[in-house]
Amino acid sequence: MNDKYAALRLDNQICFPLYACSREIIKQYKPFLDKIDLTYTQYITMMVLWERRSINVKDLGEKLFLDSGTLTPLLKKLEEKGLVTRERSKADERNLIVTITERGDALKDRALDVPCAMAKCVTLDPAEAAELYRILYRLLGRDVG
Repeated sequence: MNDKYAALRLDNQICFPLYACSREIIKQYKPFLDKIDLTYTQYITMMVLWERRSINVKDLGEKLFLDSGTLTPLLKKLEEKGLVTRERSKADERNLIVTITERGDALKDRALDVPCAMAKCVTLDPAEAAELYRILYRLLGRDVG
């Protein structure tokens, strides 16, 4: 039987399991991130800053797939916590530069336990996890090899 509405069934949507998994994984992060007083989006922002030290807000948004409407209040909150500073580029006033502070850098040691704790929450073997990682980045338009 041909069901013209089959495409509208939830079970036929690739977006739904991606959405549901994302929500569940972020929910699993919460108790670990609460210990270091960060939300998930603050955590991924800090991960970029622990690696890069300083970054243009536009580049940060591209790296995290976040728009300025999400980044602006997030960065303001991180600045209020003393973890980052925001200032206009001296070379180009249009660019806002986010830089990690000493306090933000010190938080890195406390965050070390988070990836290990989360690895225990994911029920994929390493090969499956690597394949999923590759596929997800491919969907995002960023091949990682």
